[in-house]
Amino acid sequence: MAKNWKRPLQDYDPIPDDMRAYLRNHDYSFSKKACEWAVSLMRKTNASTGKSEPIEPWNKEQVDDLLKRFNVQLENNIGYNYVYVANMLRADKYKSSIPDEAHLALGIKDVIDDVDCSPYCVFLEWVAKMDGNGEPIEWDDIK
Repeated sequence: MAKNWKRPLQDYDPIPDDMRAYLRNHDYSFSKKACEWAVSLMRKTNASTGKSEPIEPWNKEQVDDLLKRFNVQLENNIGYNYVYVANMLRADKYKSSIPDEAHLALGIKDVIDDVDCSPYCVFLEWVAKMDGNGEPIEWDDIK
């Protein structure tokens, strides 16, 4: 990592014991189980029906293959954050503002290596999104 990032402010707020246990093991990043669970909740709109449907998730190997094919190297990834980002971009932007797999690979790099954000931003944004949507995170199940 290029910068010495400081801890987020929520480190100073009381947090549940099961969340604290998760963070002790994985810091502010996605574990494999947490990523799989978060991705399982992702949906996209089917263009032909207009209905919301679950995405077909990509695993770590599929994302690694994508990045390798387009010679994209990540500098600031932690854990499974990039796998989460790949699936999130596929669910929300692929085949609209991200037209093809080459741009998907670049989009993953843009998010993971964003100079305005610490490597923890991806995970913290997901936690905030879950909280904002009123969706509980089963910390004990995803550690």
